[in-house]
Amino acid sequence: MDNPRPASSVPTTSRGPSREEAAAPSHRFVDDYLPALLAQASQLISSEFHRVARQHGFSVSEWRVMASLAGGQAISIGALAQVTVTKQPTVTRLLDRMEARGQIERLPHDSDRRVTLVRITPQGAQAVEHLMELAREHELRVLEPFGLERAEELKRTLRHIIALHAHAAGEAVEEDE
Repeated sequence: MDNPRPASSVPTTSRGPSREEAAAPSHRFVDDYLPALLAQASQLISSEFHRVARQHGFSVSEWRVMASLAGGQAISIGALAQVTVTKQPTVTRLLDRMEARGQIERLPHDSDRRVTLVRITPQGAQAVEHLMELAREHELRVLEPFGLERAEELKRTLRHIIALHAHAAGEAVEEDE
């Protein structure tokens, strides 16, 4: 390739980007990367509701635990840590406080003495009942622009993604804040 001028002698302009370049949106990797999009959406939507949870006397972690246990069977502390996206030692300390308040109870596993199960108490369920109603109202407001069919498809897709990737559950840890 013949280049009549060395690169250093090519004239440059200092005008800045053209009008077209300035108008064109930048496209960062994270703007089209599913994990980043999921994390951003989760953070934005969750933070809106976390303010409500705090106003009703629940920390974010307490809300996650109570919402995860409400209406379900007793689960292991490890499974609870996974679904609440919280480190297991943090969940254990949180459960100590919640047990002292009568919101949850620990149970032995039927066949594995190494596993402790946890479930919400009737008192805990009553304490979080109104907050769950508010959470459903918040969810409806978030999903309303998409319509019921698209909203349900989104939730089915997310549940499917979770099921497909649950094998890495042992690696899941709380995000840095």
